[in-house]
Order: sequence, then structure tokens, then C-alpha cells
Amino acid sequence: MSLAETKRHTTPLVEITQKGDVLLIKPIGPSVGQREAPIIQDEAQPFIDDLGSDLKHIVLDLTTVSFMSSMGLGMCISFRNNAVAVKADAILFGLSADLHSLMSMMKIEKLYKIAKDQQHLDKLIG
Repeated sequence: MSLAETKRHTTPLVEITQKGDVLLIKPIGPSVGQREAPIIQDEAQPFIDDLGSDLKHIVLDLTTVSFMSSMGLGMCISFRNNAVAVKADAILFGLSADLHSLMSMMKIEKLYKIAKDQQHLDKLIG
């Protein structure tokens, strides 16, 4: 990661951290559903737009999330599509066993790199 300035934006539903070319989007759980997903996307979009092609990694940190509706899954796909549009990596981090099963069943985990732990995440964004 670059030694660039870190920008943070926190709302009741999401914590967004930008450090250099890495954008970390951390929904504040326990659930990402019909109400939360579009708000989280709207909060993150200005950071994605601002970084543009300088964005190298979008990390979706789901450590506090235990439930995700179809709208939440759509949000995951949208963030992955944003990453692909600027040739950035899309990384899932902090998946619970239940969420990992859901992502596998819906084939969403194939769209992302999955960081198993903090060390693995650091290696992926290093």
C-alpha cells in the first residue's frame, strides 16, 4: 500500500477507508438487505468515481455481516463490476461460513478473490 493519505468516511451503515489505491468498504452489520444495500452503494460510489483508473483494489470487508439478502448480493456484484471497469481487483474479506456458503451457492465467490485472513489480504493488496 502506498503511504498516501488515508481518507475515512463512516455512517451508521458503512465504514469506507481509502488508502492510496485501495478502497475498503466495510458494511456495519449484522445484515445487508433491501434498505442497506443501495445506501452503502451510494456512500461508496463517490470514492470509486474519485479514484477512477487509479483504483487497484476494492476490498469488501464483511466481518460484521451475518445475513445478506438478494439486494446485498446485488451490491456485491455491483462493486465487482465497478472494479472490473477500472481493471482493479475485487476482494472479499471476513466472510462467515454462512456467507461463504451463500456466495458459493450463488457463484459470486468466483467473481472475487477471497482473502482468508488479514495476512492473506495484506499479500493480495501488497
